[in-house]
Amino acid sequence: MHDDRTLVEARLKRVLDERIRPAVYPESVPLQVAVWHAPGEPVPVAEGLAAEPEPIEVGARWGAPWGTSWFRVTGTVPQAWAGRTVEALLDLGFDENMPGFQCEGLVYRPDGTPVKGLNPRNQWVRIGAPVAGGEEVRLHIEAASNPVILDYHPFLPTQLGDKETAGSEPQYTLTRMDLAVFDETVWQLVLDLEVLGELMAELPVDSARRWDILRAVDRALDAVDLQDVNGTADRARQQLTGVLSAPAVPSAHRISAVGHAHIDSAWLWPLRETVRKVARTTSNMTALIEDEPEFVFAMSQAQQWAWVKEHRPEVWARVKKAVAEGRFVPAGGMWVESDTNMPGSEAMARQFVHGKRFFLEEFGVENEEAWLPDTFGFAAGLPQIIKAAGSKWLLTQKISWSQTNKFPHHTFQWEGIDGTRIFTHFPPVDTYNCSMKGSEIAHAAKNFKDKGRARHSLAPTGWGDGGGGTTREMVAKAARLRDLEGSATVEWETPRAFFEKAEAEYPEPPVWVGELYLELHRATLTSQAKTKQGNRRSEHLLREAELWAATAAVRTGFPYPYEELDRIWKTVLLHQFHDILPGSSIAWVHREARATYDRVAAELTAIIEGAQRALAGEGGTELVFNAAPHARHGVPAGGAATPAVTGGTTLTARASGGFTLDNGLLRIEVDARGLVVSAYDIAAGRETVAPGRAANLLQLHPDFPNMWDAWDVDEFYRNTVTDLTDAESVLPGDDGASVRVVRAFGDSRVTQVLSLRADERRLVIDTEVDWHETEKFLKLAFPLDLHAERYASETQFGHFHRPTHTNTSWEAAKFEACNHRFVHLEEPGWGVAVVNDSTYGHDVTRTVRSDGDRGTTTTVRVSLLRAPRFPDPETDQGVHRFRHALVPGAGIGDAVREGWRVNLPERRLTGAHEVAPLVTVDDDAVVLTAVKLADDGSGDVVVRFHEAHGGRARATLTAGFEVAEVTVTDLLERPVSTATAPDRDGDRITVRLRPFELVTLRLRRA
Repeated sequence: MHDDRTLVEARLKRVLDERIRPAVYPESVPLQVAVWHAPGEPVPVAEGLAAEPEPIEVGARWGAPWGTSWFRVTGTVPQAWAGRTVEALLDLGFDENMPGFQCEGLVYRPDGTPVKGLNPRNQWVRIGAPVAGGEEVRLHIEAASNPVILDYHPFLPTQLGDKETAGSEPQYTLTRMDLAVFDETVWQLVLDLEVLGELMAELPVDSARRWDILRAVDRALDAVDLQDVNGTADRARQQLTGVLSAPAVPSAHRISAVGHAHIDSAWLWPLRETVRKVARTTSNMTALIEDEPEFVFAMSQAQQWAWVKEHRPEVWARVKKAVAEGRFVPAGGMWVESDTNMPGSEAMARQFVHGKRFFLEEFGVENEEAWLPDTFGFAAGLPQIIKAAGSKWLLTQKISWSQTNKFPHHTFQWEGIDGTRIFTHFPPVDTYNCSMKGSEIAHAAKNFKDKGRARHSLAPTGWGDGGGGTTREMVAKAARLRDLEGSATVEWETPRAFFEKAEAEYPEPPVWVGELYLELHRATLTSQAKTKQGNRRSEHLLREAELWAATAAVRTGFPYPYEELDRIWKTVLLHQFHDILPGSSIAWVHREARATYDRVAAELTAIIEGAQRALAGEGGTELVFNAAPHARHGVPAGGAATPAVTGGTTLTARASGGFTLDNGLLRIEVDARGLVVSAYDIAAGRETVAPGRAANLLQLHPDFPNMWDAWDVDEFYRNTVTDLTDAESVLPGDDGASVRVVRAFGDSRVTQVLSLRADERRLVIDTEVDWHETEKFLKLAFPLDLHAERYASETQFGHFHRPTHTNTSWEAAKFEACNHRFVHLEEPGWGVAVVNDSTYGHDVTRTVRSDGDRGTTTTVRVSLLRAPRFPDPETDQGVHRFRHALVPGAGIGDAVREGWRVNLPERRLTGAHEVAPLVTVDDDAVVLTAVKLADDGSGDVVVRFHEAHGGRARATLTAGFEVAEVTVTDLLERPVSTATAPDRDGDRITVRLRPFELVTLRLRRA
């Protein structure tokens, strides 16, 4: 029996490969081809169609890296083919093993109407079914010669990732340009045999169903005349009718197939190419929807929809029609599929605001699911953001990539830091590019961890990243798997339909509390430092621009820049995409990102300065504007005042070398190496730095991960470390309250300025690195004399606790983690914060004290720079500037406050008068994250705030204007019908908050 099975399987493979598949197109004639190569960036469609091409032959090389070539193919359908189905086969030089990572094309008719995309697994264009014979064929192909950057071989440095360095060598060979007869019966036979062969391979060796299929396949192959496949294909299909009609068992796993094409908004191609990738894929999917009545396609990322609307209006018309029919589904409700670890509170909220609003305004569609299949882990603050946006479900796939621990559920409730729970699904198919292979469907059923309680899962089906989306072959396979014995059942459904069914059948799923940490791609918290710096800076400039523009609009009639802020927010949100902000894109993407962030900064600075000038008036009074949510140095939060007179800092030389900084609150000892050997909290009588250790210690590691250079840092990097203790100079700073340290190592140079400002309980460390290392990892270490089993790191609208120990494999796997503006550790009554202005990656470890004491040292290390060579071989080369601060004696409230302050420095100008805040709050635990005018142009003031310390809060918000009405809203500034209106006494509003609770209020002005 074993020999029979093996022989049939081998026979099936050979006959399919060598006889039946080739017979799908039994006759063909060549097309005539001509080509015009666009001289630079892509040209408008009309220009490409009008260009005069030159003849080119199949077999010729074409396509400089990142070039665009316009092919014109012409021919005549032979009269002898009358009554048959004819297709054009257009192979630009595809490698079918890599859909989405190479050349692509979009086919147009002569009038400019888009037909469909060309991709490695989708090379056909229907000419007629049937044809009359004699038809003239004329098609145009806008072909992109995107170079192959990723081929899953060893990741070798390449200059192909930027058009400025990629050269002009042709990348592809024109392979086939034919008209061909399409034999649908043979095509159907191929699908019959593929489905049965793949199912047979997944069934138990001794199962009766497997042997039934095997015998039926054997009979079908006997029925095929290998010299006349087209004439005998129908006879072969009849032998398979019985096994294909046997229904699935009632307990079969049920799969909701959702047409899908995950398109990275930038990655191994620039943003401009994603615009075209989306046009190709949407053309394909609207065409497939017209041909396949049961097929449903879902597309996320409102930005990509907006690109189609702006750049491909003909495609947009087809998309709108399909949406109206309920077949082309807006999904996710976010502007892009962003990273969720690093975006700040407001930015994460605005991803949903702008995404959901786009779908509502364009289609009247309210998304209730977040759709993030490829994002690199999920911050613990996300559930309440999803809920506050009016959504309630989450889908992701990426957690299945974790290296160490297998996640215990596929369907569950995810609980965030404030207690909000979101119904969440991880498709057990373990891919967001499902192709309906039998192995994938069987894996989904076997892998599903919630058996016995639920039996629904989702399969995102289609090739992504320019692979063209779902194919007609996938649809045909799904039809056969709809109700097939031995297989899970498959049905095309919308994401909403899946979630409604899954939630109904699983009313009490298990609960997972806290972040969804991806045990992979940890280095994305550090790679491409300037991209991350641009993001952080943009987020805080946007806060300032909205705050001061709103204040000026209410007080002075300053024109609130609605359109400018909307456009800038969308630009910043786009760059939070999960391959841009994480630093895992090609050089071209990050080069453009740096330029974009510079433009954003200039625009926002102009808005801020204009609003502040309108508020301050003309005069000679020195004013300090404080955009932080807490008062400082006599200046109110959200207002401007004359700066308070402060005390001083003394700087004295140490006998053993180095200097002492003392401001009466802290005494900082910097030794001759430029290291902080003491940070003494004078009031508490407490040392911060662990005995025998030194803080402000730069440490250099080798960094060559096993795979995914820009994405990964593997734990073995810690095995080797170099402490950078040699200093070229340690000198007093020019201001008399700082120490300047210069070091050199390798090919790099570091300059640090350690400052202790009067009346501040923080040591500020400004670090400038001229970085020219390769495959190295630079850390900044703070060994603390503090015993803590957990620490807090800021996340969206609060903070999240992680253990400092590694008791379990789950804890050990978090050897690199994310924070926003601070990490905080404490013993009861005393703590320490490390705050930053632009870094995200860090690690926290505990070690036995080196002085023989029984205590432990807890070390916080900030991740500064990496130097991976793939996909950008020059990652982070050049000058970088960072600001960090060590805050001894800090409670969690101090950590929150200092984190804001280091990111929102004071702005000084002269004016006529001080500026009172537009809105104040009387409790530092309640943090205003946004003060702005309502997006609808009504002039209402919108205030968003949260409890930031992790406890209960009762606070009074006071408006600096007459309030007519107060409404609790969602993130989209719509009334929340279930919310209780807060107590109000005139312009004073009393709010009560749970730990980390997020609230948005809309204040209508009288």
